[in-house]
Amino acid sequence: MNPIPKLLIGVGVLFIVIGLIWALLGRFISLGRLPGDIQISKGSFTFYFPIVTCIVISVVLSLASYIVRWFFK
Repeated sequence: MNPIPKLLIGVGVLFIVIGLIWALLGRFISLGRLPGDIQISKGSFTFYFPIVTCIVISVVLSLASYIVRWFFK
């Protein structure tokens, strides 16, 4: 089998699993409001930068790409 369909199937399954986990754990873990995220409010201006959320998403995506590469050598 061509490696591209395997890769697309693997990525699709991975997205489904991530979506299900996110839907189930979203009630308990607020991914956009983690401790360490920067929020500055002055008057009517609010600046929000989710630095810790970005780091968590980066680690998860890095692990996912490692697993995909490990299975589809």
